[in-house]
Amino acid sequence: MNWQLEELQLEELELQQIAIIVLSLADKCRGNNLALLALLRQLEQLHREIRDGLFQDSLPDNRQALYALLKDIETTGGWPYIERLRIQELLANWQLEKDKGGIREPEEMGE
Repeated sequence: MNWQLEELQLEELELQQIAIIVLSLADKCRGNNLALLALLRQLEQLHREIRDGLFQDSLPDNRQALYALLKDIETTGGWPYIERLRIQELLANWQLEKDKGGIREPEEMGE
């Protein structure tokens, strides 16, 4: 049991390092919406690959283990989900910026 605790602590440390790297990369992309979109797409792809492969393969094959998994999901924050920005939200944000004068229409730019 002690080695399992140590293994979990190592995994947690690795997860923290990954989070730091991803946030650092996102910060470097600040203001570059195409680079940030590429980062989000990569994270979504990784989520899908892990969920559909490794996670599916690791699902419990007995009732007790399934109960333990569901209890853990319930007590530690639910199912991981990557939410997509809705087009309506994107357009609403764009309209808000336009109303503030921060966005000009293409015809206003001489195109």
